Amino acid sequence: MEQAKQFLQTSIQYIKEKFQYFKSSYPRAYKGLRWLVYAGIVGLVILLLFVFSVAMGAFGKLPSQEALKNIKNHTASEVYSSDGVLLGKFYLENRTNVSIDEISPILLQTLIATEDARFYKHSGVDFYAMLRVFFKSILLRDESAGGGSTLSQQLSKNLFPRKKHSFLTMPVNKVKEMFVARRLEKLYTKKEILRIYLNTVPFSENIYGIDVATQRFFDTNPKDIKPEEAAVIIGMLKAPTTYNPRKNPDVALKRRNIVLDQLVEYEYFEKSVVDSIKSLPLYLKYNHESIDAGPATYFREKLRVELKEWVKNKKKEDGSAYNLYTDGLKIYTTIHSKIQNYAEAAVAEHMKKLQEDFDKHWKEGQPWNDKEIELAMKRSERYRILKKQGKSRKQILVNFNEKVSMTIFSWNKKQEEKVIMSPLDSIKYYYTRLNAGFVVLQPQTGRVLAWVGGTNHKYFKYDHVLSKRQVGSTFKPFVYASALKAGYQACDYFNNYLVTYTEYDDWTPENSDGKYGGLYSMGGALTKSVNSVAVDLITRVGIDSVVNLAYKMGIESEIPLVPSIALGSNEASLFEMVRSYGTFANRGFRPKTWYLSRIETEKGILIEDFTKRENEDIEEALPEEISDIMVELMQVVVDSGTAKRLRYKYNLGNDIAGKTGTTQSQADGWFIGYTPSLVAGAWVGADHPSVHFRSLNLGQGANTALPIWGVFMKKLLEDPVFKDMKYEKFPDYPEDLAWRLDCTPYIPEMQFVNYYPTEAPQPIIENDISSRIEQYYNTAPQHQEENIIDVIVNEKERRSEERRKKKEERRKKREERKKKAKKFFDKLFKKQN
Repeated sequence: MEQAKQFLQTSIQYIKEKFQYFKSSYPRAYKGLRWLVYAGIVGLVILLLFVFSVAMGAFGKLPSQEALKNIKNHTASEVYSSDGVLLGKFYLENRTNVSIDEISPILLQTLIATEDARFYKHSGVDFYAMLRVFFKSILLRDESAGGGSTLSQQLSKNLFPRKKHSFLTMPVNKVKEMFVARRLEKLYTKKEILRIYLNTVPFSENIYGIDVATQRFFDTNPKDIKPEEAAVIIGMLKAPTTYNPRKNPDVALKRRNIVLDQLVEYEYFEKSVVDSIKSLPLYLKYNHESIDAGPATYFREKLRVELKEWVKNKKKEDGSAYNLYTDGLKIYTTIHSKIQNYAEAAVAEHMKKLQEDFDKHWKEGQPWNDKEIELAMKRSERYRILKKQGKSRKQILVNFNEKVSMTIFSWNKKQEEKVIMSPLDSIKYYYTRLNAGFVVLQPQTGRVLAWVGGTNHKYFKYDHVLSKRQVGSTFKPFVYASALKAGYQACDYFNNYLVTYTEYDDWTPENSDGKYGGLYSMGGALTKSVNSVAVDLITRVGIDSVVNLAYKMGIESEIPLVPSIALGSNEASLFEMVRSYGTFANRGFRPKTWYLSRIETEKGILIEDFTKRENEDIEEALPEEISDIMVELMQVVVDSGTAKRLRYKYNLGNDIAGKTGTTQSQADGWFIGYTPSLVAGAWVGADHPSVHFRSLNLGQGANTALPIWGVFMKKLLEDPVFKDMKYEKFPDYPEDLAWRLDCTPYIPEMQFVNYYPTEAPQPIIENDISSRIEQYYNTAPQHQEENIIDVIVNEKERRSEERRKKKEERRKKREERKKKAKKFFDKLFKKQN
């Protein structure tokens, strides 16, 4: 002890002597050193005062412990299908939070090795790392040296974005982040900090958090990520845009390998393992996500608009309103993901071919007039900007005719294409694009199962499930149902004549095929979509009756009180029409349509349940018997009428009923069809009705809209999940009803040569053979009376024999079903015993 004391005194004495020598020998240097010491002391004082002022809030208050305890970042609200598939999101920041248990240890190790190797050794601020950065990164320019900010400091920056403070911006923000980092370390465990950090950190392309990042670039999740994928994701943190693997794959690959080397350096992986991983190429499974991408884009947009209003009236426990874009709501819908996918695939498959046919059809000529293009040009954003700049008409036209690079919609794999095209040509191009709408409902419950509002939401925003167009012959079933309600029978016959209705401004409705003559039963007229009979019927039963029934069955659009509505001159949306046909499929009861099941908080707490709508009382719009008759009549439309290609082209053998529709000049094509458990409808046309096919053969609904339905149903029935739909049957109807439906659809004109009435003819009542004969006697020329009686009597005998045979066939089938059922249950109970 004495020796140590003596040594210390000797050392101090030695330093004093040397200092005196330095002072006397180098006075100027001594003076400079003295000022340097003074400056250091002053600088230290200033630094301490600066840090103290930051801590006291001179540059903005630091977040309190309470605020740090209740960290809540903006979380995307998610929309789910009825079978649990994510359809899309509503967000300002695309983020989904995950727990620490849902994050692979590989990700955590990669993050720590790359961003904060001493994470478990510091308490929020790592002064050793700061020195390392200064010497290795700045002086030696070693990229693998890592950063000086700890994960806690980075988290602080992510949670509380930096603010500007003139020339003090960087030091103020750095000191703030140090204080916040220290507070975070006191409030949270290391694992909790890792969880919050990975849920908060931003990546490029407006995505936030590890869950969305792994899903976007590798179509995986943080739990199942591979080491090479984790290295790419974590490597992006240094510079998200620069190291984006989609945009800069070569740079991202180099960065990935540097990150992998860090895993070796900090002994998370063996070098041999990392070397094998580094030899792998950069492989992405990119999964683009936006409001214009993914399934059910049009449906999600409709939902978004409605939910913006819904959240205004729903309060949290603290009294504040929910935010659709930041509160991470879980929104569950009735959409079925597989049915939606098949619907979208059917629209794309058919519309691609139909557009090709349309372009070939108009290879010579143009489907627009110059005035329409002129108006479209004037409505464009480009025109308004040029006009605002004071450009003359001539200058504007020159601008619109200059070719520029642009990306347009195309039916290639990506559904877009880069081209060199003038703005005016692009207007003409989009003017001639055909579009479509398709929607699927469950008639018994009113659930919406699929919703396709158009061909591509990015380029065509208008939702054609909701847009209103002339409905064509799809309106005729309302006329026929009204006639049945008024007492007419399905086997009543009506003359097929070209009649001028003087009471309606000499209106002369024509058949689409231009053929007249003969007699059609109601079923035969509906099957062949005969216009003359439909108009004859509406004038008999009354326009009011038809309109009121249409409203009762589900039409909400205004219907004009004119006879031409029998041919579908009125407008309605596809959704309205499909809902109304759902009344036929539901045996006369109008389904209450709905598409929202429930909404929950981010933590799964129920906010509102909408499924009660399924159990609400539904209104009977049509008597069951009449509905059953209409189902039978529309089955014949599919079996042998305008929709028969469903049978011979798409090989659909299941029970289907439906009706095609085509409007004036083939501007709109429709088909609405239903099975015992589904009702679906398709509309096809251009956004502008003046753009259409010139021929009925190409432009009719059977060629434009029906194929979407056919492709969809074919895909659906090929899926094992829905295979049972093949065997679903419409309900059996009573024997007496079967008898009343059993008649020849058409009696040829040859039996009534040279007979044309001057007034609209009365129907021939099938049920009373004597009255039929009497009517013919009263209206037909004398020389045709005997011929007419032979036709009726022979036809009656033939149908009686057919009914007898069918009845016997039904009896045999019932016996077979009973035997099979008995055998099945005997076997079942035998096994149980």
